[in-house]
Amino acid sequence: MKRGRIVLGIALTIVVALGARAVVRGRYTATPASPARASVPAAERAPDSARVRVQVLNATDITGLARRATMVLRDRGYDVVETGNTKGPLDTTIVLDLSGHPDWAQRIAKSLAPARVQARRDTSRYLDIAVVLGTTWRPPAEPFYP
Repeated sequence: MKRGRIVLGIALTIVVALGARAVVRGRYTATPASPARASVPAAERAPDSARVRVQVLNATDITGLARRATMVLRDRGYDVVETGNTKGPLDTTIVLDLSGHPDWAQRIAKSLAPARVQARRDTSRYLDIAVVLGTTWRPPAEPFYP
């Protein structure tokens, strides 16, 4: 009688552990953002061979715009290391090339069109690109995942 309870307890523990594993695997392996990244043109994605560190600043009165631009850039493979606000308002989005990689700045400008690219070489900074968002940039519509 006692041995049967022990076996039953072990069997229940194994079933619960396998069920929890299945729930966790199902939740974290199917990411809804992966099909979106495949549909992004190569001219807007980050280069595969480099880590592009980006700062995103909101120069508008629109709350949360830097966060939305961060999501767009991260979906395209950029490493957004800092977000924040700056004095504004600014009309047009400006992409500042801080590290001497104009092709990276052009890629980000295409992702956040309409945007202008300016070169401001700064070797003392940790960043490669700084983005100052203007009021003409509109974030893409977010998909609805209930």
